[in-house]
Amino acid sequence: MWSFIKRSKAPVLDPTYGDPHRKALIRALEKRRWKFARELLTMAADPDEMAFLMEAVGGVDGIQDWIGDWIDAEPESTLPVLVAGCHAVHWAWEARGGKRAKYTAAAQFKAFHERLQYAEELLEKVLAQEPDNVTARAWLVTSARGLGIGAAEAQQRFEAVTRLHPGHVVAHEQRLQYLCKKWSGSHEEMFDFARSAAAAAGPNSLLHELVAAAHFERWEATDVEEGNAYFNSDEVRAELLTAAENSIFHPDYIPAGPGWAPRLAIFALTFELAEEFDAAAHVFALLDGMVTEWPWSVLGDPVEKFTVSRDWVATNRSA
Repeated sequence: MWSFIKRSKAPVLDPTYGDPHRKALIRALEKRRWKFARELLTMAADPDEMAFLMEAVGGVDGIQDWIGDWIDAEPESTLPVLVAGCHAVHWAWEARGGKRAKYTAAAQFKAFHERLQYAEELLEKVLAQEPDNVTARAWLVTSARGLGIGAAEAQQRFEAVTRLHPGHVVAHEQRLQYLCKKWSGSHEEMFDFARSAAAAAGPNSLLHELVAAAHFERWEATDVEEGNAYFNSDEVRAELLTAAENSIFHPDYIPAGPGWAPRLAIFALTFELAEEFDAAAHVFALLDGMVTEWPWSVLGDPVEKFTVSRDWVATNRSA
């Protein structure tokens, strides 16, 4: 079905996804060079690129300790407030940790909610000056999930993003998470959303990865035996293949641009779980050793899980 010319590079966890723009931003923030960070952020070509850069901002430790200096230095600018607000959402999840609620301590939840409230105050401050700031509204979709905001308001927050930028990838991903059974929704709501978003998306759109993400969330919600049976389904395999053919396997798709790697990785993992080894091998070839935190960290050490999955696929794919 697909040709394979060379073996992928040795797996490397790279938060920059090989993107020099993202790499420069991370380094600037680590060194507290906020003037250079400002220049890099203002270079974002569209709301999706800005969102992917803000994801990088969220992964930089310690921004909350010095961001006030930037805010004070540029009191008329919303950008440092936006950076502080988006970072605070990620900082909140750092306090909570990645375990299910029953394994999370009360002190962790307290810090989680306090930081999310702080983030919301900052993001609302941005919107008071710039009501059409897509990134601030997108990060309020994420904080809605953590704070358990009611269904009607959570829907309004998402729609406020898509009215301004209909195909916003991060906002769609966060809306899908809100609709997961483990948060505030159900399997049915999650799949309805993923399938509707994919149906409305054009060919070559990354929004088709929502279908793969939904299947992964459904699989994760099961025990081992039921999970294996779940992916052993012709319907699931066919839906995954269709989603890939409309996006990352589309003839016009190029594995590059902001945020590409984790969106491919969810296809690699779900194809492997579904034993669609040829399709999985094709995605691993596109990744070429690029390891991302998500989705691999859900299973354990990202590099280890990526490597095990890739090697298992290589062993089992067609010659």
